[in-house]
Amino acid sequence: MRLQWGSPFELEGARVLLRPLRPDDFDQWSEVRRRCREWLDPWEPRPPADARYLDRDRRTFAARCAARERERQLGAGFGFGLFVSGNRLAGEVNLSSVQRGPFQNAYVGYWIDQALAGNGYVPEAVAVLFQFAFEELGLHRVQISIIPRNGPSRRVVAKLGLRDEGTALRYLEINGIWEDHIRYAITAEEWFDRRDDYVKQWGLPF
Repeated sequence: MRLQWGSPFELEGARVLLRPLRPDDFDQWSEVRRRCREWLDPWEPRPPADARYLDRDRRTFAARCAARERERQLGAGFGFGLFVSGNRLAGEVNLSSVQRGPFQNAYVGYWIDQALAGNGYVPEAVAVLFQFAFEELGLHRVQISIIPRNGPSRRVVAKLGLRDEGTALRYLEINGIWEDHIRYAITAEEWFDRRDDYVKQWGLPF
């Protein structure tokens, strides 16, 4: 993994590049989000009123980028655009709600362009994010929560071999409905025990 903490701030895997979205990514981001709306909307929270037209408003998108940058500077969250084949935006992968103290925990969320789904880009990107979370940030635990009927998202965690910790009832409000979520997790101990397997499977650097 190539890591640059300054500007640009980037994480690099074998086929994927993770970097914070910038205002000049708006055209690509807007095109993907509009084209994939029916593919993505069932699995996402309804946006707040001031962000409802994010895919049509450059200023709102720029404000979102700035908010993510503030989170990064505070160490509270790390949001990344997922890029493949050079500079093609494929989706997003986020490490959010970073909590320190005795918890040392964060949550991972992701989405991908429907046209690029099934190529293994998301599990590779999440593996890169795990390496960053455990080896650079020193976190102890990372969690992913998924609606049970979301088969594509569950295939991601299956490929990564994450532990199923059970179902949390009515866990998050998604698209206006309080949805159950299966909670998956990996701890630092599990990461380092299986690190060589992750490196080999996903082409991560040593």
